[in-house]
Amino acid sequence: MNRTLVSRVAAQARREDRGALTLGYVAALPFLFLFVMVMIQASFWFLAREAALAAARQGADAARALGASPAAGTAAALAFARQSGRGYLDRPAASSVGSTASTVSVTVTGLAPSLVPGLTVAVSETVQAPAEEFRP
Repeated sequence: MNRTLVSRVAAQARREDRGALTLGYVAALPFLFLFVMVMIQASFWFLAREAALAAARQGADAARALGASPAAGTAAALAFARQSGRGYLDRPAASSVGSTASTVSVTVTGLAPSLVPGLTVAVSETVQAPAEEFRP
């Protein structure tokens, strides 16, 4: 008699637990997917920032050479950003605003790819370097 009572209670407990695991997944999976999407978006932002920084460094190196103009730096930065930042840095633009006779400044801006439609993640990196000069 005890055995049948125990088996009835166990059967009723199993029926009450049906679907609990599925309900747990339904509650947890949206947060897991959101976390994964945020991590991918952060990776896109990081890669776009690194591409902009590398392009700005390339442009500063070109502009600081002896006899080079700031326009040479922006052209080199833009060419580098378009070539190496393809897929990571959308709509790159370069500027040499802030350059002086003794200091070269190159700024590269662009957009990081976005998983969310309508979300624009802008990146901007600036590199400053002393201009090379001849001293006898």
